[in-house]
Amino acid sequence: MAIFLTKESKVLVQGMTGAEGMRHTRRMLAAGTRVVGGVNPRKAGRTVDFDGIPVPVFGTVEEGMTATGADVTVVFVPPPSAKAAVIEAVDAGITLAVVITEGIPVHDAVAFHAHARAGSTRVIGPNCPGVISPGQSNAGIIPPDIAPAPGRIGLVSKSGTLTYQLMHELRDIGFSSAVGIGGDPVIGTSHIDCLTAFEQDPDTELIVLIGEIGGDAEERAAAHIARHITKPVIGYIAGFTAPEGRTMGHAGAIVSGSSGTAEAKKKALEAAGVAVGATPTETAALTRSRLLAGTPPPHPRPPAAGGA
Repeated sequence: MAIFLTKESKVLVQGMTGAEGMRHTRRMLAAGTRVVGGVNPRKAGRTVDFDGIPVPVFGTVEEGMTATGADVTVVFVPPPSAKAAVIEAVDAGITLAVVITEGIPVHDAVAFHAHARAGSTRVIGPNCPGVISPGQSNAGIIPPDIAPAPGRIGLVSKSGTLTYQLMHELRDIGFSSAVGIGGDPVIGTSHIDCLTAFEQDPDTELIVLIGEIGGDAEERAAAHIARHITKPVIGYIAGFTAPEGRTMGHAGAIVSGSSGTAEAKKKALEAAGVAVGATPTETAALTRSRLLAGTPPPHPRPPAAGGA
């Protein structure tokens, strides 16, 4: 099992014929992903050869879906055209859109997320590394060789780099799925969405949650964990040394006063029973010790307010 992406997923790549699209399509195919087509209206009708694997190019997402049965799209379209590309995929009825593009204007992201919520498409991103279910499929730019085999850990992360590090450090245990949700101010799939999916996945025994400074997504995730998640959760928050009022890396990683600080997020997660590592390596060690100690006990829920 896995979440969002399985070996049965059929993937289109919007922007496949660009430099980044070509490079990562080749990597996705090498990882076993069923890439069934690219989308570029200016190159429709052509076929691109990826080391002996021919991949057709379609003029629209709808044409690609009709011809191949695709249910996933990965978007490598440049920022000025990304909004239109996502809306096109949503209008075609694609199940999952993974938006890799960085630098999309916030008002464009707001627009296509609102459009997706009115339809049936799950959007991951933008400015994200994508989703990988090791041994099954890889949609995005996550290096498949850092966790080549499936395992028992579910990972949800704002940070692409920390996704890679945790997957590498825990590669001997393996992952059911890893989802890089992106760190922009406005994203589609959230920590809570992934926590819920991992809770329902029978092959995920433990969840690793990686957050970072800025916003209140981690605090909301902590409240959700306390109420709804029974599996153990290990956490890490990036940005303990970030200066107040300065954007650090991701556009959404900015602290104002006490809101959005790493310490506030750590306290909220710990209050919900989440063990929070001080570093990525310590987080991996906490995960390893929890899993290798035997069958993980149910996630500890804090007492209800009022002692009820």
